[in-house]
Amino acid sequence: MYFAALLARTEDGWEASDTELDDVETLSDLADLAREASPDEDTVLVLIEQEDGWFGVVRVDGEEDPRIYVSDAAAAARSSYGEILLTDELLGREPGDDVPDLDALDLDGTEDGEPDDEDADGGPSAASGESVPHGPVGDAQVLEDLGVTEKELRSMTADAVSEIAEALGASEVLETVR
Repeated sequence: MYFAALLARTEDGWEASDTELDDVETLSDLADLAREASPDEDTVLVLIEQEDGWFGVVRVDGEEDPRIYVSDAAAAARSSYGEILLTDELLGREPGDDVPDLDALDLDGTEDGEPDDEDADGGPSAASGESVPHGPVGDAQVLEDLGVTEKELRSMTADAVSEIAEALGASEVLETVR
């Protein structure tokens, strides 16, 4: 089960709204959605959580590039919402790194759809997430100036969205949309 919410920082405090991510296909779409939540270009946080799996924080400050933190990249990579956050830049790879180099392919007779021995047992040449690290990725200091330290963020697990909202003083407004 997923939960996604927007927290917009205003001069009157935090305002929360739940959000549907069904029409969001890219990080740019998500950033645009966040910017719409704050016409005054205030800070907007997009909080995404998959129950007992992973959580992500996307921070949008006006027209600046979004800052992203994902608690477990490998778990998020198995999620359509997580895939939105796991950009090539965040994972430290060049765009197109996941596309095989045709000159480097080993055409050993297994290319007709049958996996070779290493692929079959999930070995090093298995395609499932070999370039996505297990564990956190991104900007762990994304909430530092708002009172959530890198150490606190990295230690959050099951109910991270609520813990973040509580640390920001926004737990009551978040609960209204939960």
